[in-house]
Amino acid sequence: MYTFIKTAHSYWAFIVLILLVLAIANAFIGIAKKKTFNSTDFRRSLFVLISSHIQFLIGLILYFVSPWFGKWSALGMGVMKDSQARLYLVEHPITNLIALVLITMGWSMHKRQSLDAKKFSRIGVFYTLGLLLLLSRIPWSTWI
Repeated sequence: MYTFIKTAHSYWAFIVLILLVLAIANAFIGIAKKKTFNSTDFRRSLFVLISSHIQFLIGLILYFVSPWFGKWSALGMGVMKDSQARLYLVEHPITNLIALVLITMGWSMHKRQSLDAKKFSRIGVFYTLGLLLLLSRIPWSTWI
């Protein structure tokens, strides 16, 4: 079960990252070209929101079935001294949760805007911040 969930988490991450980059590019192109925020832009941004929340749920399941989770009881706060355990048990989940909050904030803030440029800018800025946080805590050495 662990291997299946880990594989799903890794492959779904590709989907999230690709959709996130596309939504960010769309937002900044929309600002530059002074486009109208239409239903296609809305759907692109919504798909990122939904896929990132699904990724977080898969990651949450993975967190609790992972062999790394047993390190908490074995090491206690000594987990903070082990850089790899700290990455998997503390840094990766918390940073990705913050990234998810930023993505959700961008989505929520864009809905309250009446000007198209502001809608695009809320999506662009907050999704970019979320992307940077996600990229900063991916365990690149063990990813897929």
